[in-house]
Amino acid sequence: MKHSLQLRLSQHLTLTPQLQQSIRLLQLSTLELNQELERLLQENPLLEREDEPREYPVAAEDAGPRAADSAPATESPPSESAAADGGTADFSAMDDAPSPAYRDDDDDGGEYQRQVTADAPTLRAHLVAQLSLTNLSDRDRRLVSLLIDSLDDDGYLTQSLEEVAALLPPELEVELGELQVALKHLQNCEPAGVGARSLSECLVLQLSALPKDTPHLGEALEIARNHLEMLAARDFARMRKALRCDDAALRAVQKLITGLNPKPGRNFSTEETRYVVPDVIVKKVKGVWIAALNPDAMPRLRINRLYAEILQRNRNAGAQQLTSQLQEAKWLIKNVQQRFDTILRVSQAIVDRQRHFFEHGEVAMRPLVLREIAQALGLHESTVSRVTTQKFMHTPRGIFELKYFFGSHVTTEAGGAASSTAIRALIKQLVSAENARKPLSDGQISEILSQQGFMVARRTVAKYRESMQILPVNLRKSL
Repeated sequence: MKHSLQLRLSQHLTLTPQLQQSIRLLQLSTLELNQELERLLQENPLLEREDEPREYPVAAEDAGPRAADSAPATESPPSESAAADGGTADFSAMDDAPSPAYRDDDDDGGEYQRQVTADAPTLRAHLVAQLSLTNLSDRDRRLVSLLIDSLDDDGYLTQSLEEVAALLPPELEVELGELQVALKHLQNCEPAGVGARSLSECLVLQLSALPKDTPHLGEALEIARNHLEMLAARDFARMRKALRCDDAALRAVQKLITGLNPKPGRNFSTEETRYVVPDVIVKKVKGVWIAALNPDAMPRLRINRLYAEILQRNRNAGAQQLTSQLQEAKWLIKNVQQRFDTILRVSQAIVDRQRHFFEHGEVAMRPLVLREIAQALGLHESTVSRVTTQKFMHTPRGIFELKYFFGSHVTTEAGGAASSTAIRALIKQLVSAENARKPLSDGQISEILSQQGFMVARRTVAKYRESMQILPVNLRKSL
């Protein structure tokens, strides 16, 4: 084989570290961005937040702005379009007991703060505190405490008493009857319904805690014990026959039962509430809808001037690491600024195309796809997808994820198109205004929409209804 040298010219796209960082920052949510910045701030001494006080005096001649301190550099950022794409309690001893919210302060600025609330007691602590006030023996208290530790977050005892007894050491000689007595003590605690082993038992416990002279209490107990399936299916004819009552009495029984709490332990849930800080605020200024970045969501970064001056005076081989960190800090500041600039451009493009939504609500939403925004702004479609994911917009109509404004279209009788969001809003309006005794079926809703010029099949109505968690016609019927 004869060897030879050939020269070929070719073009290919190289994702530089700066461009890779730009793409990664663009797809992060505001919370994830702040977490990423905190990590980078700890790793890079040349990077700092503007709201952090300087630890050194600034000379008078240095008071003016410097290139190293300015947020984004004036040179153009990399092109966006180039980027393709149940435990068991300790039986030996009983332990004694020991929800960033959004707030709009005014119509002009808007302030987003976290509201710090006092820690609420857990369900276990609440029950143990009540247990400590009883006159039970130490053994009975420990058995009740054991059952408390077996409750789930809703306040239900998901294990049978036989299973609980099987977990205990044989030498304790705990009999099933003792656990049954302990369960009775637990079920006498507040909140009413705690310690139940089924929904039926939970409702019965709450009804039993009501005053004996409560109207229709006996009928409600009968439904809770034996006919919950009928109530769930809204089979009013069979319930009237079972209770031997008229519509008025059945309506009162239904109201009494539906007013109970099927998950009594949820009020003591320790789940952390997650709050949304919008990236963009939309307001109407002189008749025009304008999108603006939320200053509370924008991190303010700068170059640490002290380290930058030290690096400027000592450009030797030992300062190579600082030089690299200075360049990384400049890249980060530029990419963060570019991220928010891109979010603002995309948000304003969405606002321009969905201005009727801001004026009239969901029924005026127009069809919109990512490609339309990408072509209008000269961005890649994948870039628009990253920008609209987990980014939020605060509007006079509420806070929405940017993806909310995109949706498929439904053909109209005139040959035009309507947004699927608008169709959902119309379905919701029809259901809310229907006769509760004769609710609209999916087929009837489809016919009404067709009369209004929207060609929507029955199965499409069913899909949209289910997506909005609207019950089917048989479960929406009432007396």
